[in-house]
Amino acid sequence: MGWDEGRARTALRAIFDAAVAAADPRVSLAAHLPDKPRGRCVVVGMGKAAALMAASLETVWPDVALEGTVVTRYGHAVPTRRIEVIEAAHPVPDAASERGARRLMERVRGLGAEDLVLALISGGGSALAALPAPGLTLADKQAVNKALLESGATIGEMNTVRKHLSAIKGGRLAAAARPARVVTLAISDVPGDDSAVIASGPTVPDPTSFADARAIIARYGIVPPLAVAAHLAAAAEETPKPGTLAADFRLIATPMTALKRAAETAQGFGLTPLILGDALEGEACHAGTLMAGIARSVRMHGVPLAPPAVLLSGGETTVTITGGRAGRGGRNTEFLLGLSVALEGAPGIWAAAGDTDGIDGTEDAAGAIVTPDTLARARALGLAPRTVLANHDSYSLFAALGDLIRTGPTLTNVNDIRAVLIA
Repeated sequence: MGWDEGRARTALRAIFDAAVAAADPRVSLAAHLPDKPRGRCVVVGMGKAAALMAASLETVWPDVALEGTVVTRYGHAVPTRRIEVIEAAHPVPDAASERGARRLMERVRGLGAEDLVLALISGGGSALAALPAPGLTLADKQAVNKALLESGATIGEMNTVRKHLSAIKGGRLAAAARPARVVTLAISDVPGDDSAVIASGPTVPDPTSFADARAIIARYGIVPPLAVAAHLAAAAEETPKPGTLAADFRLIATPMTALKRAAETAQGFGLTPLILGDALEGEACHAGTLMAGIARSVRMHGVPLAPPAVLLSGGETTVTITGGRAGRGGRNTEFLLGLSVALEGAPGIWAAAGDTDGIDGTEDAAGAIVTPDTLARARALGLAPRTVLANHDSYSLFAALGDLIRTGPTLTNVNDIRAVLIA
């Protein structure tokens, strides 16, 4: 059976949906739970999957007297019976983010050695639970967060800075819970599944320092508020370091989990999958150019594998906003437009990319689909793809073409899934 437009679109959407389904906490959470506690069981959580994780926990532990609070993104709450859910803003924190973070800290104070703190952590937690360090305000954190998002900094770099402006991140939540036992159940959305980076590591030791945070601010030419500059310079109280804080950290879903499920689904369509990695970083449009080159090699030379095939990758690329030219779009639509521009209508190549949380950047779409005639259709509408790309307005182009992938909030997050199909 040959490949046409309809079959390619069907396969790409099925591959993406399978990747998302593989990260559903309702499937994986129960297998990673610790023994039930003798004392109290306090649940705290932050992230886009936190509410669904909390609801899943209530289902699998109906006989445990659960109590606690989780903070998730607006529109990501689900019904719970015993665990409080607070909704807050992402990617820039708001007053609800600060209120939620304070509530989490209140929940873990005054516990005993026989009590258990279950921390439900997932991507997005850094913004959703934002408690300024002493001497700083929410406005200070908002300003730095916005500058970091536009700078092109990696998620690891951004979270290094966030940890050193926070009273809850970088292990401080776990430190406040002493002497209770803290067990973290996490869904990873970061390259390398680094426990100290997921949601800025509120329950694990922090290997980074104030000096690292200052270096990142300088590297990207960020001019922070005066209070932030003074706080970083003073380096008054470091985050808990390795060896000073016990950490029982359990991953229940990862980007590789999703990619492996995507590969299995691709095989069901008669495609040979090649997973290129789960931790790709760098400028989104440059990653698109690189992936276009590999796809051309598959199509023309059968290298690194023969078609029909699909190239799969995960991770988190970045978009650096320059010259104030910021249209609408996230890193996935920017990746796809960069890919399409580089392919310039090459036949037999389709692609899809999306954020597994269902939200690419701040938009209402997870990502989009690229076809061999994407550029031709865009130009027929009077759009100049290269100009659109330079203005970071990729969402608008794919919206005009009707090629956005819309899932709504998926209530999980293992970061981006990219699939390039070569017939």
